[in-house]
Formats: sequence, structure tokens, C-alpha cells
Amino acid sequence: MNVGSFRALYPFESHFLDLGGLRYHYVDEGRGEALVMLHGNPTWSFYYRHLILGMRGRYRVVAPDHIGCGLSDKPQEYEYRLERHIANVEALIDRLQLKNITLVVHDWGGPIGLGYAARHPANVRRLVLFNTAAFRASRMPLRLRLCRTPGVGALAIRGLNLFARVALLIACHHRERMTREVRAGYLAPYDSYANRIAHLRFVQDIPMNARHPSYRALVAIEEGLARFRHHPVLIVWGARDPVFTERFLEGWKARFPGARVERVEDAGHYVVEDAHERIIPWLREFLEKHPI
Repeated sequence: MNVGSFRALYPFESHFLDLGGLRYHYVDEGRGEALVMLHGNPTWSFYYRHLILGMRGRYRVVAPDHIGCGLSDKPQEYEYRLERHIANVEALIDRLQLKNITLVVHDWGGPIGLGYAARHPANVRRLVLFNTAAFRASRMPLRLRLCRTPGVGALAIRGLNLFARVALLIACHHRERMTREVRAGYLAPYDSYANRIAHLRFVQDIPMNARHPSYRALVAIEEGLARFRHHPVLIVWGARDPVFTERFLEGWKARFPGARVERVEDAGHYVVEDAHERIIPWLREFLEKHPI
């Protein structure tokens, strides 16, 4: 992995937690109240680099890379399931003894983070949601269905790296922000067939019916959302997301009617990439308005 081409954009010390012999990478910057930032697929903690830099002056920002992602180990034989990712976050928060945390989640970070919240509701004080879901959906976008096709998905995602490369083209509305260095940052950890295993496994782990191994875990998370109905919630939503569309935003608003909602018309799925200059002041204001 060539880190030199993007390290200037990601100037953070690497930390690792041992998970049964696997190295679980995380960033731990600043001091104060803990903000735990959980990424999705096919990104890694690099996605949060602007927020880490913008918030570490007043807060402790912890941002792990899920196993199989970023600078974490990428085992080929591993239980890449929602329950396992939740357990890994649990282990990290417990090891670092983080208390009264604010969860900041995007994409797969939503069900993983809210899975942690469902298990430890007393330790979660605020929620910040970026284009994600933690409840069941009735249908799956065509591009994701194709990626789940046996053989086709492995070739497209692991062989040709299309999942990550296409995301760089369509997930960020302001494409001028996807400079060569930024693209290198997103792609560097995923430079081989073996290193792209989690991209495929995450797609395969989307539970659409009760027969899926992760279905019960998702139902438990969905049912647990009611516990946070009166928590401070900030929703920042990229309106040009082709996957997490308006119906997902409406789903969140129905569950959290008191949430502050910032709908960003000129942002896509990578809403933090598109709008971090606006998000950082919103996030600071939200945290200050709702002190622990």
C-alpha cells in the first residue's frame, strides 16, 4: 500500500487494537467528550479526515476502520457479519473506556453504530447521522443487486475494483473535490483482490429477508431505535444520493421527529466530502446546544 500520496491529507497517528490476533486500526485524536465516527462501504476512516481535524481541538475523536477496511487487517476467512462488526466496536469502546459517547455514522456505520447503541443505550448520549439506514428496506437498488450476483460480484468488486472506483465518480456531487490525492486516499487500502474482500462481504451482508444471517440483528437494531426517540439527533443528508434516497430520510424523521435535519441539496452519498465546511459548524453548534 502506497501511503505517501495521501498521508498529507490524513496526518493522524495510527493505533491498533488486537482482536484475536487481528489488527483493528483506529484514529484517536484530541481530548474531551468522545465522538465515535463509524464509516461505511467502500470507505474507511479517511472519509472523516476533515471532521477529525475540525473537531479534535475540543473533543476526543475516535474513528476505527472495520476489519477488512482501511488500515485494519483484511482476513480472507472471517465472519464479515453485522454482529461481528458491532462486537468489534464494542471491544474498542470498552478498551478505551469511552463514556457518554456521541455516535457519528455513515452508510454501514449506521447499523453498526446503532447496533452498539441498542446494546449500550446508557452510554450513547447523541446521534449524528449521515446518509445511512438502520432499519429494513423493501427493495434494493439495481447496482447492489447486480453486485450480489454469484460470480459477477466477485469479478466486479474484487477483481476490477468497480465498487470503489465507481463510488469515486458518483458518490461525490462536487467531483472537483476528488483530486488525485483524494482518490488515492480512498483506494490505497484496497489495492488487490485480497484487500477488497470486505467490499464484497458488506454487499452480501445486506439482509433483505428473514432467511439472511444478519436479518435478526437488523430487526433488533430497528426495534431499539425507539429508545433514542428523545435523544439529541442531528441528521445531515446528501440529497443527491442514488442509494440512500429521500425515503430513507423520511424513515429517520419518522423515528426521530425532534431531530435537527440539514438536507444538503448539492451533496451526494459522500456528503462529508461534499459539504464538510458546512457540516463542521453544524456539528459544533449541535454539540454545544446539547451538552452532556
